[in-house]
Amino acid sequence: MLMGVIWTLMIAVSILYGCSNGAADAVAQAALDGAEAAFGLCFSIGGAICLWCAVMELMKEAGLAARLAAALRPLLKRLFPKSAEYESIMEPLSANVSANLLGLGNAATPMGIRAAQGMARLGEPGVASDELCRLVVLNTASIQLLPTTIAAIRGAEGAAAPFDILPAVWISSAVSVAVGLLAARLMEGKRR
Repeated sequence: MLMGVIWTLMIAVSILYGCSNGAADAVAQAALDGAEAAFGLCFSIGGAICLWCAVMELMKEAGLAARLAAALRPLLKRLFPKSAEYESIMEPLSANVSANLLGLGNAATPMGIRAAQGMARLGEPGVASDELCRLVVLNTASIQLLPTTIAAIRGAEGAAAPFDILPAVWISSAVSVAVGLLAARLMEGKRR
């Protein structure tokens, strides 16, 4: 809500300033150009998201998603030992991490919410458990092997090689997950 107010104020001040300086035509043209560019970008990203969601569905039907999730289970069981006892939590958790690895954050969100709801039921009402905090960190930082959304944006903006950022994405996402999980572990110790 506060951000909505801030953005509205910024836009209103910008329009008023432009009009008071006699640049109302330029302000109107910039608004139309920006809207057109935003539509084009949303349209290209939407297409890429549909493509990668379809790829994820094909992987699911072919059993590859289940294999990837199974390969992640040992690591997830170490990160989430209490939740590992419950298949109703581990299944969406594994699928969530798999989708995030493939850069499909939008497809990962519903599964992450299901896993978080299951973890919340295990803990004290109204209090986020350590495992739930780790899940939030893991989802926020998420290691991405294929940053599909970023590649779609780069492709829509005319990048010749949208995936040439892979090494930087791998390093930065791995470091962010490691630092986030370390910080979560340190905070666990401080709270106790």
